[in-house]
Amino acid sequence: MKHYTKLVRPYLIWSLLIIVIPLLMIVIYSVTTGGNTLVNIQFTLDSFKKFAEPVYLQVFLKSLQIGLITVGFCFFIGYFLAYTICRFSEHAQNYMILLVTIPMWINTLLRTYAWIGILSDNGILNTILEKLGFSSISFMYTDFAVTLGMVSDFLPFMVIPIYTSLSKIDHSLIEAAHDLGANNIQTFFKVTFKLSIPGVVSGIITTFLLSVSTFVIPKLLGGGQYMLIGNLIESQFISVGNWNFGSAISVILAVVILVAITIMRKIDPEKTEDE
Repeated sequence: MKHYTKLVRPYLIWSLLIIVIPLLMIVIYSVTTGGNTLVNIQFTLDSFKKFAEPVYLQVFLKSLQIGLITVGFCFFIGYFLAYTICRFSEHAQNYMILLVTIPMWINTLLRTYAWIGILSDNGILNTILEKLGFSSISFMYTDFAVTLGMVSDFLPFMVIPIYTSLSKIDHSLIEAAHDLGANNIQTFFKVTFKLSIPGVVSGIITTFLLSVSTFVIPKLLGGGQYMLIGNLIESQFISVGNWNFGSAISVILAVVILVAITIMRKIDPEKTEDE
């Protein structure tokens, strides 16, 4: 037992340095005031009260709206892709999953700039529309552009866990459902989808967390005036220099994400049985 303790000790130290202490600092800053140092600080909840102002609540609700829309599109597209991949041979599945994960090898900033080249007024999409005889459309700096960028960026995080759950399903259960008289639709919802819920829950949690907290995609595809909660946090720390308010927003966002994770975990039948 002592041997394992020595092996774990370095990981505990690194976790303390790069996770626990920064989180503790954020919590301290969120309930204090007095600048960006811990000298002469005063405990207060003014930063949380400030977040209740309509302008910040509107940003928060807009972030939740875009996040939920992104999760919805990622779920339907991701489940279809994962289900389709599982219908191929095992050898073909490996190549198809590779194609899904290849975009993740490219930096998020580069992928977002690629969408700018596609969606801009003189971009590829508008050029194609003009060639077909249609008038150009302003795609940039809209909800459509931001949502499209998020869906394309976070889709692999939905596909992979769902595919993992689907690939583990025992096909004899599907055959048994057909033998008992269930049609394809009944078999899908009562057997396949139910058994894939752990992957669905994992994908939704990950995608929601990323879409709500991101700031690069809204900043580039939404323009400087398009602000979500991630952009607001970034501006408070980097541009405005109000670390206390930025920390308070981070704490609120963390609580919302934890509540969402708790709710989604209750839907997972495996987690419910373990509890």
